[in-house]
Amino acid sequence: MGRGVLQRLRLGGAGGEIGWRERARPPPAPRLAGAAAAMTPRTPYTHNSQEHEMQIGYTRTSTTEQVAGYEAQQRDLAAAGAERIFAEQVSSVAKREQLDAALDYLRDGDVLIVTKLDRLARSVGDLVGIVDRIEKRGASLRILAMNLDTQTPTGKLMLNVIGSVAQFEREMMLERQREGIAKAKRDGKYLGRKPTAMAKGDAVVELIAQGIAPTEIAKRLGIARSSVYRVIEAKMQP
Repeated sequence: MGRGVLQRLRLGGAGGEIGWRERARPPPAPRLAGAAAAMTPRTPYTHNSQEHEMQIGYTRTSTTEQVAGYEAQQRDLAAAGAERIFAEQVSSVAKREQLDAALDYLRDGDVLIVTKLDRLARSVGDLVGIVDRIEKRGASLRILAMNLDTQTPTGKLMLNVIGSVAQFEREMMLERQREGIAKAKRDGKYLGRKPTAMAKGDAVVELIAQGIAPTEIAKRLGIARSSVYRVIEAKMQP
């Protein structure tokens, strides 16, 4: 029957016979889930359940003044088939509560849709972590501006390349760091990280002598409680 529904009506006026005709059903509008929207719990998707795979949209702008971009993202997501949209206006470095909500909402077979890569991830490493969360839920990712869909072999290849570049950059950074430390040691300039707790050893001993508990000492001096015990052990050695 497609997207139509049957509508019962009386033909030929009030005394006419009762018949049926097909009436077009309008497409459902996407539901917008903002920070104050109530979350509808979902059960894990199975092929035997009545719940279908969903197209989930996520949109973000950095400030509340970016109204045009905020609304444009929502229009693009709706046009791409998003049935529910999680939206927020926060900086990428802030806690993205609606992104977490969208990822938690995903079920097996769902698709998370975003307009651009920078609306989803703050870095390549962040992207790799988000994709890992998506895949663990049995879902996939679409990035409209990149025409990237992880359900396709090409989309998976593109993400693997991005992840490989991130890993390469990480290894190169660590290698340069190791080389710098080795050179500093050869030149006698590398001293390592200064032991913060041991530098406050005298203060720890003084507070212990006053009968202050290790937990309180840790709070006052801004060190870990385990560091307090290490200082005590070191000071007590002959």
